[in-house]
Amino acid sequence: MASILRRDQRVSESWRFASIEMQEPPKVEVKAWTPGDAMPRKAIAVLWDRENNETYEGVVDLAADSVVSWTHIPDVTPNFTVDEYHDVDEALRVHPGVVKVLSERGITDMSLVLIDVWTYGREVMPAQWRDRRLGWCDLWLRKSPTGNPYAHPISGLKLIVDMNTLELLDIEDHHDYGLPEVDGEYVPELRDPGERDDLKPLDIVQPEGVSFTLDGNELTWQNWKMRVGFNFREGMTLHQISFNDQGEERDVAYRMSFAEMVVPYRDPGYDHYRRTAFDIGEWGLGYMTTSLSLGCDCLGEITYIDAVINNSKGEPETIKQAMCLHEEDNAVLWKHVDGDGSAEVRRMRRMVVSFHATVANYEYLVYWRFYQDGNIECEVRATGAMVTTPLESDSDKAPPSGTLVDTRTYAPFHQHFIVARMDLDVDGEGNTLVEVDSSAAPISKDNPYGLALQTQQTPIASEKDAGRDFNWETQRAWKVVNPNKTNKLGSNTAYKIVPGDAFPAMLDESSPVYKRAPVIGHQLWVTAEDPAERWPAGDYPTQSVGGEGITTWIKDDANLIDEDLVLWYVFGVHHITRIEDWPMMPSDTVSFWLKPFGFFDQNPSLDAPRSKPKGMSCH
Repeated sequence: MASILRRDQRVSESWRFASIEMQEPPKVEVKAWTPGDAMPRKAIAVLWDRENNETYEGVVDLAADSVVSWTHIPDVTPNFTVDEYHDVDEALRVHPGVVKVLSERGITDMSLVLIDVWTYGREVMPAQWRDRRLGWCDLWLRKSPTGNPYAHPISGLKLIVDMNTLELLDIEDHHDYGLPEVDGEYVPELRDPGERDDLKPLDIVQPEGVSFTLDGNELTWQNWKMRVGFNFREGMTLHQISFNDQGEERDVAYRMSFAEMVVPYRDPGYDHYRRTAFDIGEWGLGYMTTSLSLGCDCLGEITYIDAVINNSKGEPETIKQAMCLHEEDNAVLWKHVDGDGSAEVRRMRRMVVSFHATVANYEYLVYWRFYQDGNIECEVRATGAMVTTPLESDSDKAPPSGTLVDTRTYAPFHQHFIVARMDLDVDGEGNTLVEVDSSAAPISKDNPYGLALQTQQTPIASEKDAGRDFNWETQRAWKVVNPNKTNKLGSNTAYKIVPGDAFPAMLDESSPVYKRAPVIGHQLWVTAEDPAERWPAGDYPTQSVGGEGITTWIKDDANLIDEDLVLWYVFGVHHITRIEDWPMMPSDTVSFWLKPFGFFDQNPSLDAPRSKPKGMSCH
């Protein structure tokens, strides 16, 4: 694709590719496709010219070897790239001004310095440079060449850089609180004691092989079938998910992925006030995806899928073993012991499709799990190195917005808002979202002991009511119901969204980060399906001011009854930092579930095979 744009649009060396992505065909065409049918092969690229900072979108027909469209997109900034991240680090570490200001702080070995560039939101950018592709930089110091790069923040010092020219525009030398002596290393060779030696091997073996098949990108396991995709922004994507119900292929979801991740740091101090990352829109989970290793990231009989991304020159780069497919045992699926002592028990097995992304100091480990009983679990594990900040003196206490984690060092509170985009097709495209609240019925003649529990079901009729909030007091959940299909008892078939790890934004609506991402203001949104509506904080959140994305989409108040719906579930980590998270954070696990609710006529896992007993009988 890059060569076609260079040839036909005179894309020269001053241009850089923010992204290249295969353009997905219309949903109606994909669902009508049968083996042997030809499908269009178009790709879309976002580019910018570093000489004038102008952004263009180009669509190329790969089969026809031609440019379909070439469109200037004014007043936007494309996502930052991994190439730029490394270019800024290398260029500024040898810049005379940076070398000088660091030497004045006693730092002379520049090989131990890490310069970590972040994007800006427009409202907190210096006014004189708001027309530039602008980055601001943290600086960190390793204690040794293999030491923790995030253990020693160089406080009060920020670098402002033009990302197009690598020009250092300003050195903000606000304060110097020095480098406290902290216990910040996590590699065993740098710790005393190092690692334990009393853990026996734990091997997962499947001597007869795995129970799933992968044909191209189509995964089949037990009754589940789906396709696995990947792109620069979302990372792994799942498509055309269906369940074989006694010979009938039934749709569950058309497409599921992560559409945005907003990470505002909740400390107003100088070192953190502009630290508001949009990890998916500003950088891309696909670009940050790392290769997986057997025995470390994945355990058992593993099938890997590689991923191909582009660098900023438009050249392809392969991420080997980017996605992992494997089966896991997960304790008991169902069990009953009769009075005579006879028992029936089935082991629970699940199919796991996963990938890991490293976003600077943090890692996000993403798992979609599929169960024999029709359940789907989405889990994210956040780990990595926390951002920390020195205090001015030993007598200082951590500010109200952080936790003391080491000598004269605190870690600021922050939040990780993850937006899961789910185009559910429960038994087809005609669906309705129903909000379900539980409540206790009042004591009455019919309920004399106050035991009755009841539910109230409220259909969400149109997009004016698109933003929904979790309610703990009513144990609120949501069902995606197909009003045109029923089970054997006459109830409409449905899948239930079981909320998990949802929390309020706790942000004033006038704050810059909230205006840029009002999607975090509710825990669930529902919209009518529109292929142009992919990014809930806007197509171009880098250096944005807000006013785009999901709150714009719902202004037309589209009908949501018996329609093709897309759900946006907002969950994540409300990280009130702990000393136990230092210097390396144990995985913080968050998740939510999709569960069949009247979708089947009974427990669909009754046919799960008995386990082969080892010693005692399982039945």
